[in-house]
Amino acid sequence: MSKILYNNQIIGRKNMIDIEDRGYQFGDGIYEVIGVYNGTPLMLDDHMERLARSAKEVRLTLPSTINELKNKLVQLVAANDLNEGIIYMQITRGTAARWHEFPKNEVPPVTIAYTRAEERMTAVEDQGAAAVLAEDIRWLRCDIKTLNLLPNVLAKQKAVEHQAIEAILHRGNTVTEASASNVFIVKNGELYTHPANNFILNGITRKKVLQLSKGLNLKVNETTYSVDDLLKADEVFITATKLDIVPILKIDDQIIGFGVPGEITKQILQAFRSLYERDNPNRV
Repeated sequence: MSKILYNNQIIGRKNMIDIEDRGYQFGDGIYEVIGVYNGTPLMLDDHMERLARSAKEVRLTLPSTINELKNKLVQLVAANDLNEGIIYMQITRGTAARWHEFPKNEVPPVTIAYTRAEERMTAVEDQGAAAVLAEDIRWLRCDIKTLNLLPNVLAKQKAVEHQAIEAILHRGNTVTEASASNVFIVKNGELYTHPANNFILNGITRKKVLQLSKGLNLKVNETTYSVDDLLKADEVFITATKLDIVPILKIDDQIIGFGVPGEITKQILQAFRSLYERDNPNRV
């Protein structure tokens, strides 16, 4: 995609990040990834609400109002004629001489957003995938969507090296989330997922699944559960932007349930797909 959003302008893509940008040197910034379906950013309001929360938590001043940022992202999708894919957006604290503390003189934040074409992962959603376990070594504010992702990168690399789609993280014996997604288990017809506290990122797809589950009359328990609970679950699935909902059929060497996508997972997946199917008059 040839056009990017740089600060307040949609311009041609080129190298324009200063070597002392605090995002580059400290990971001092926040970001969002937004799925685009049929040319429309899905759940954009929710993503922008979370962006504003992240900014507040790290004491970063947004460069403009949320509505202005939303409008720019919609314009960016149109400028790149994107039908199917993602928007990546990040805002850093700006460029200043390299000291750990905030810049003494106020500097403007740096905003960058671009789009990338990506096909829907329909096959893996329908067929399921494998995952691995990894110790959760991240900091204690995982609820903030910051640029500090090296532990996530290492966990994801472990998954890739084991031909798995994800690394499911645990702190001691407690399952938290995955390297780039949230985790749900199903046991005796009920859903379980880690509560949205500082140990996980409250995923936008996660939130939507909670809403859809209520509409399907499924009981959801937002509570902690163990690695043993995970491995003995009837069903396991992960949720994330553009990854959507993927059944997990095997974790390390343990087959989950009957080793096929479960009925409750399939119910939720179909409900989620109805949000963006072109022929659905109620899609968002």
